[in-house]
Amino acid sequence: MAKASKEFLYGLNPAFEALLAARRTIYNAYVTNATKNSSRLKKLIEMLEQRSVPVEYVDKERLRQLCKSHEHQGIVLRSSTYPYEKWEDLYDSKRLLLLDNVEDPHNVGAILRSAEIFGFKSIVLPAKGVPEIYPSVVKVSAGAVEHMQITKQRSANQYARKAQEDGYKILALDAKGNTNMHELPDLTDEKIMLVIGGEDKAVGQFVLNMSDHILSVKQFGKINSLNASVAAGIAMYALSIQ
Repeated sequence: MAKASKEFLYGLNPAFEALLAARRTIYNAYVTNATKNSSRLKKLIEMLEQRSVPVEYVDKERLRQLCKSHEHQGIVLRSSTYPYEKWEDLYDSKRLLLLDNVEDPHNVGAILRSAEIFGFKSIVLPAKGVPEIYPSVVKVSAGAVEHMQITKQRSANQYARKAQEDGYKILALDAKGNTNMHELPDLTDEKIMLVIGGEDKAVGQFVLNMSDHILSVKQFGKINSLNASVAAGIAMYALSIQ
């Protein structure tokens, strides 16, 4: 079955960021009558009208039907699907982020929200085992993905092999890693690929074997692990301030 060419983005931040990034085609906007007088929504409607996007006022149930979510915040955009990049084009970036076996869309969105903030804006997602950049992922990312370069064409192993060939230091985050984040040498001048694994499945063994450093986050509590998105945020912050 061919992939859909259009989808329904929802939420205020995703709508604003999609318009600001201007990488998608926005075909229609649907706004709930109940909140059309809110200041943020008014500003959004002005932006839509400036871009000649048709705006239709509907009830909340219609918005829920369109986006299949109650978290629409009064706005749904009918847009083109997420604009992925060619994987080879991302390897001119100094910072790459690879998600390996991160299966939960909420975790993907949360990780990418942190990634945009901490300067990891080039993202390589495996063709299998990680969700597409669905509207639900866009919502959790607060629209951050609209400003990122993301590919989803190859396997995690192929991405890592290409990175190694191109001179990247590969840093894998793993709860059993032998290098604590605070012990990491200065990598300011190095090209880095940071690899984040999922909560049920960690970074694959092939990528771990290729890694220059297997990192862990020092913990002081009694539970045995951090949420994947929290651990990812800590690692990206630590690397961003080197």
